[in-house]
Amino acid sequence: MKTQSADVVIVGGGFMGAASAFFLRKRGVSVILLERGLIGQQASGVNFGNVRRQGRAIEQLPLSNRSRDIWLSLKELIGEDVELLLGGHLRVGYGPEHTERMEKYAIDSQPYGLGLQMMSTKVLRERFPYLGPEVISGCYAPFDGHANPRLAAPAFGRAAVREGAQVFENTEIVSIDKVSDDFHVSAADGRVFRAPAVLVTAGAWGDRISAKFGEPVPMKVKGPQMCVTEPVPYAIAPTIGVATSVNEEIVYFRQVARGNIVVGGCGHGPADTNTRRASVLPEHTLTQFKQLQRVVPALNRLNIIRVWSGIEGYMQDDRPVMGPSAHVAGLYYAFGFSGHGFQLGPGVGDVMAELIHTGATSTPIGQYHIGRFAEPAAKAA
Repeated sequence: MKTQSADVVIVGGGFMGAASAFFLRKRGVSVILLERGLIGQQASGVNFGNVRRQGRAIEQLPLSNRSRDIWLSLKELIGEDVELLLGGHLRVGYGPEHTERMEKYAIDSQPYGLGLQMMSTKVLRERFPYLGPEVISGCYAPFDGHANPRLAAPAFGRAAVREGAQVFENTEIVSIDKVSDDFHVSAADGRVFRAPAVLVTAGAWGDRISAKFGEPVPMKVKGPQMCVTEPVPYAIAPTIGVATSVNEEIVYFRQVARGNIVVGGCGHGPADTNTRRASVLPEHTLTQFKQLQRVVPALNRLNIIRVWSGIEGYMQDDRPVMGPSAHVAGLYYAFGFSGHGFQLGPGVGDVMAELIHTGATSTPIGQYHIGRFAEPAAKAA
């Protein structure tokens, strides 16, 4: 039986795990990163790719701002281009209730430096003439953007390796046990990885690990519904989304530099963590295309060339699990980002590295502690 040791073993090689490995190495902490498949292969690689702060829960903006600072220097930091385009983020509305929602958010988020700009119908038409007649108002975030999720996590994984991290892909984990002061993480092929600290960044599978340590969480899995069109001349700089609470109207899209338009929203499809499969439902794609045309009518001429989904973990309260275990020393979690994790990825990695290395973090994350589920679970029992 071959045993390898480090200061920290990270279980799960998505964006959060790869970024955590990178920033731990930047702090001089030895790291082993374990991934069942390939780095960034699951939710981290199939999401929409929104690098936005606008629309997030206000409590999440300090973490989002920390992440934004890293995004701005990402190419210099990790030495790779992840197709980051900072063309802004535009939320649009069809009625007064949408306008009120955007106006309230613009006021509430002012202390966090998003620079949001409310726009009337007239200003929207002048600035974004391609918007459809149903759009009556908008809120523009000039400092937001988007990137390619298929590139981001693998780029962080390679950067972590260059910094000295040990990364093991295609490594199935069968057990994690606390033995005295160390964790023993056993792989299906007989290898054992030892460390005094374990960080669980296993995405939609994270709840299985936390439950084995007596910390179950209310998480459901869902499959994002994504599609992409044929390329057309580049014309839409900002990421655009509709500020509605009606599920069928929630559509968001972005145009990449090559000209293709990536579209998401209008609900979720089924996902299965056992088979590791998620489905795209045709009715979702058709609804997306219909809603897309409401926002930009000219897009009705385009052909959809590919659809896809993935497996995302959604928490009952829409907050991630992030921070130390409630009662197991050396155990840490960062999972369940509920479809909002891509922009946060670098910041989460930096915060978790700081927490594991120093025992504290300068960015508030107490609201994400797994202990918040202990009292409801005890009452239910």
